[in-house]
Amino acid sequence: MSLMTSILRRKLLHGRAPVLLQIRLLSSSISRFETTSPQLQRIEKILVANRGEIACRIIRTAKRLGIRTVAVYSDADKDSLHVKSADEAVHIGPPSARLSYLNGSSLVEAAIRTGAQAIHPGYGFLSESSEFAQLVEDKGFTFIGPPVSAIRDMGDKSASKRIMGAAGVPLVPGYHGSEQDIEIMRLEADKIGYPILIKPTHGGGGKGMRIVQSQNDFIDSFLGAQREASASFGINTILLEKYITQPRHIEVQIFGDKYGNVLHLYERDCSVQRRHQKIIEEAPAPCVTDEFRSLLGQAAVSAAKAVGYHNAGTVEFIVDTVTGQFYFMEMNTRLQVEHPVTEMIVGQDLVEWQIRVANGEPIPISQVQVPLSGHAFEARIYAENVPKGFLPATGVIHHYHPVPVSSTVRVETGVEQGDVVSMHYDPMIAKLVVWGENRAEALVKLKDCLSKFQVAGVPTNIYFLRRLANHRAFEEGNVETHFIEHHKDDLFVDPNNKVISKDAYDAARLGTYLVAACLCEKERSAFQESHSRGPSLLPIWYAHPPFRVNHHAQSTMELEWENEYDSSSSKRLMLSITYQPDGNYFIQIGENSAHSSEVKASHLGNNSFRVEADGVTMDVNLAVYTKDQMKHIHIWHGPHHHYFRQKLGFELSDEDEMRHKTSFETPNHPPGTVVAPMAGLVVKVLVEDGAKVEEGQPVLVLEAMKMEHVVKATSGGYVQGLKVTAGQQVSDGCVLFRVSNNGESRVGEHE
Repeated sequence: MSLMTSILRRKLLHGRAPVLLQIRLLSSSISRFETTSPQLQRIEKILVANRGEIACRIIRTAKRLGIRTVAVYSDADKDSLHVKSADEAVHIGPPSARLSYLNGSSLVEAAIRTGAQAIHPGYGFLSESSEFAQLVEDKGFTFIGPPVSAIRDMGDKSASKRIMGAAGVPLVPGYHGSEQDIEIMRLEADKIGYPILIKPTHGGGGKGMRIVQSQNDFIDSFLGAQREASASFGINTILLEKYITQPRHIEVQIFGDKYGNVLHLYERDCSVQRRHQKIIEEAPAPCVTDEFRSLLGQAAVSAAKAVGYHNAGTVEFIVDTVTGQFYFMEMNTRLQVEHPVTEMIVGQDLVEWQIRVANGEPIPISQVQVPLSGHAFEARIYAENVPKGFLPATGVIHHYHPVPVSSTVRVETGVEQGDVVSMHYDPMIAKLVVWGENRAEALVKLKDCLSKFQVAGVPTNIYFLRRLANHRAFEEGNVETHFIEHHKDDLFVDPNNKVISKDAYDAARLGTYLVAACLCEKERSAFQESHSRGPSLLPIWYAHPPFRVNHHAQSTMELEWENEYDSSSSKRLMLSITYQPDGNYFIQIGENSAHSSEVKASHLGNNSFRVEADGVTMDVNLAVYTKDQMKHIHIWHGPHHHYFRQKLGFELSDEDEMRHKTSFETPNHPPGTVVAPMAGLVVKVLVEDGAKVEEGQPVLVLEAMKMEHVVKATSGGYVQGLKVTAGQQVSDGCVLFRVSNNGESRVGEHE
C-alpha cells in the first residue's frame, strides 16, 4: 500500500490527471482518518435537505462511504433524479419553496421519521440559516456544516463586515448597520456616493442584488431587493456598498475541523457572471501571482479562525483591477456550487471531508500538503433564453445527452431526459467540469465538451457559453465581472448584421440538408427492418431499381428554422428530396438549383448517423419529439446545433389552428401590447387598469426561479386590459396589458 500511495502522490503533485477523484489518495484520505478517529462511520444515515444536482452529488459520496441517504421532495419533484438516487425519500410539501425546502420543521420531522442521524443542507435554501442549524442540533441531529455561531456571524453580511473590519481585513466602503428605514438608507447611499450596490444581508447567488446608478432609482431598487431577499431567504434586511466599477470576483475555499485546524484549498475566479450569478468558474484564478495567491489564502484562513470556523466555507473577495487591492466581500458558510473545480485541482472529495469532519475527525492533510495540480473550469448550463436577457425558461427536457464522464470530465446534474424544468426553482440543468494539465489544455477540453453537450426541449445557454469560451479575452484570462457587458458586441449576435445573418443561414441550410437525409434514411431503415422479405416491399420512392425506368420519385418536406441568433424570427424552408439509385439523397431548397446538395446518410442506431455531404464526412445526432401538434427536430453536426419545426399531417380546428400557428404565421398583437417575457408568478401590480403611464414606467413585477423581473410600459399612454393580480401564475408570451397610444407595437421591456 505504501508504494501505491507514493505513486499516487507523485502523480498528483506533478500535474497528472486528478486520479484521486477515481482512486482517493490513500495516505491523506484514509490512513490519517482511520488512525485518528475511533468513531469512523458514526454517521450511518444522512438526510439531504435539498434537491437537484447538489442532492445527487451528496448522495453519490455518501453511498461510496456506505452511508444510507434520505431525500426530501415537493410535489413538483416527486419523480426527480435525487429522489430516485436516495435510499429513502420523504414528501415535504407543495412546489413553493417557502412551503417545502424552506420549511425547517418539515425537514427535521422527515429526519425523525426515517431515523437519520445527520442533515446535510447542500447549498441555497436553508444551508446558511443559523435558525435551521440550531433546530437540527436541538433535535439531536448532526448538522453537516459549520457551527451555528459562525453561520450567524458570517450569514449576516453586515455583522461579518464589522468582524472582518475589527480583524484588519480590508472592506469596501459602505453601510453595514442594522437600520433599515428607507429614508435613512437613502441618506446613507448619498454619503457613500453613487453608483452603489444594494445587497441582502443574508443568502447569496446574486438574488436581491441591485446596482443603483442614481438617487432617482434608489427607492424602487431597495424595495425590489427586499422582496426578492424575503422570497429567497426569508429575511429582507439590506446593506449598501460602494460599487467598484472594474472588479474581479475571486474566492478562496477554506476548510476547518473541530480541533482548530483551518487551511485553504486555493482560489477560484468567478468573475464571469450574468444577472449577478456566476456562469463560468475556474481554479486557480488566471493572471494571479504566487504572492497575491498567498496573501488571499492567508486572509481567508484568518477570517475563518476569527469566527471559530469548521467544515467547508468560502471567503469571497472583490479585487479592484485598477489598484490591485482586494477587499473582503462575504463568507459563504456552506459548500459552494462551484466546489468541483477545487476538487479537481487538489484531488479531494470535499463532501467526504464535510462528513468526516462532522464525525469529529481532523482535516486529513496540512496546508503544506495541499497540492495544486493543473487547471479546472466549470460551466453552468441553464434553461434560459439568452436573447431575452437570460430570462429563465421552463418546460420538458425532451432530449438530454451530456458528454461522457471520465477522470478529467464531470457532469454534475439533477435531471434526466423527460424531466420538467419548473418555474419554482433554479433553472440550472447541469454543471460541466473539466480538468487539464494547464489552463490552455483545460479550455480546449471545455470548448469540445460544450459542443457535444445536447439538450432539447427548453432553450439553454450552451451556445452562449461556447462563444464566451472562444472569446480571445477569455482565452487570455482577462476576466472581470463586467466581462459580458464589455464584450456584448462579440458575445451576442446582432440579427440585423447582414454578414452574420448570411453565415447563420448558410450553416442552417446545411443543417436542413442533413436533417432531411437523416429523417428519410431512418424511415427507410425502419421499413427495411420491419419487412425482412426484401426491398420490394419498401415504399415506391425508396424502390431500387426505380419503379419507373429513368424516373426517380421525389418527396417534399417543409421545415421551419428557428434562428438561434434571433428568438423573434424564423424561416420557412421547402425541400425537394430525391432518393437516388446509389442510395444517396439529392436535396434541393425551393426552386433554386444553386441551393442543393447530395447527401449520403448511414443510420448508426437511435438518432445517430454518419453523413457525407459536399465531400465532408461527419457524425450527426438528431433529437425528434412532438409538442403542441408540431414535430420538433434538433440536429448537432460539428460545432453547430440547429432547431427546426415541422407541421404534423392532420387538420386542426380553426381555434387550434390559431393557437398552434408557427411564429412566421402568427399575427402581431395590437400596438402597445405587452406580453409576459417568461412564465412566472405575479408578485406585485404597481398600477391600476386605466392608469396613465410614462414610457419605461414599471407596471407589474414577475417572479420566477426566485428572481424578480419588472415589466414596464413600452410607451406613454393609458393601461388597458390589465387583468392579472398578485399571486396569479402567467405563461410565457401571454398578454399582460396594452398601452393605448399611436406608436408601433414593441415587445415588453423587463429587467
